[in-house]
Amino acid sequence: MRRILVILSLMALVGCGLPRGAALQNEVIGKEAQKQSDMAVYRVSKATLPMISRWPDAGTNQTYSWPNRGRAAVDTPIRAFDRVDVVVWDSEENSLLSPNGQNTVNMQNMKVSPAGTIFLPFVGSVHIAGLPHSAARSRIQRKYEEVIPSAQVQLNIEQGTRGAVSMVSGVNRPGPIQIDDPRFTVLSAVSAAGGPSSQVRNPQLKLIRGSTTYRRPLGQVLEDPAYDTVLIPGDKIAIEDDERYFRSLGAASNEAIVPFEKSEISALDAMSLIGGLSDSRANPKGILVLREYSPKAVRPDDSGPDNERTVFVIDLTTADGLFSAGKFDIQHQDTVLVTESSVASASLLFGLIRQISGAAFDYSRI
Repeated sequence: MRRILVILSLMALVGCGLPRGAALQNEVIGKEAQKQSDMAVYRVSKATLPMISRWPDAGTNQTYSWPNRGRAAVDTPIRAFDRVDVVVWDSEENSLLSPNGQNTVNMQNMKVSPAGTIFLPFVGSVHIAGLPHSAARSRIQRKYEEVIPSAQVQLNIEQGTRGAVSMVSGVNRPGPIQIDDPRFTVLSAVSAAGGPSSQVRNPQLKLIRGSTTYRRPLGQVLEDPAYDTVLIPGDKIAIEDDERYFRSLGAASNEAIVPFEKSEISALDAMSLIGGLSDSRANPKGILVLREYSPKAVRPDDSGPDNERTVFVIDLTTADGLFSAGKFDIQHQDTVLVTESSVASASLLFGLIRQISGAAFDYSRI
């Protein structure tokens, strides 16, 4: 009789405060909990995903913007320090330029002066800076026609340095990069700087142009040539870590702050990043994603959540739940809470009862 009384007393004590590592689903999103917490609850399914995907962003994700790719001018203007070759064809019998037996004169590797001019025999200084190739050739030919009416001019240009861009950080060789190609792009700059550093997590490109800062995941720029924008002198480029994260709590294998490993992470991806669920504790029907929207995102209709505090419920025990979890995007600062299984709590209780029974049995033998 004494043993039974001890067991019952200990069972009452255990029942009052059974130790658990996470909340039960009803404790978080039950009717009473919803009233007290003032929140909206949505189940993630094939039926609700189209609605949820149209909602405004919670305001915590990075907003990406990027300049148009741009393009190099078809006929790039000549600049100071470019080098030019001038070939003059002269069919005159007594040519001023070409020696006997020749009808061409080659004047090679002439540097355009800081003033934008080149010096040509019998013509003098000719200003060609700022002119495209075709206009510069025409100007030189007109000058020669004044002294050699039959002259024909051929002009070749080798572009000098067009300016520089700066690779600020996140690459293996940071520093200035001289631009000698009008088609020099952001990926060209990353390559010239030795590529992104292996220490950068989920690399994000930052482009500073004048007073405007642009951002874009490096992976997107690699995948879509439209983002490989043409650089202009003075641009500054940095490669930085992706600063986004989500929290993992409850009966997950890993309770932690989890950084984004790629541009988009689904709820199913998140399960992998947290190491899955605790086999002995987790409730796979009660994966909760807690998100706080800005007041501006709240809508009276289905175009936004009903409340700033919103909980999404994911059931990983059904095919619809698994497929839907793969299409539900986790956002920056979301909390992924794996609720505890009531079955696990019951198993713990029975285990404690068995231990208590053994202790009571030993007590009765005293």
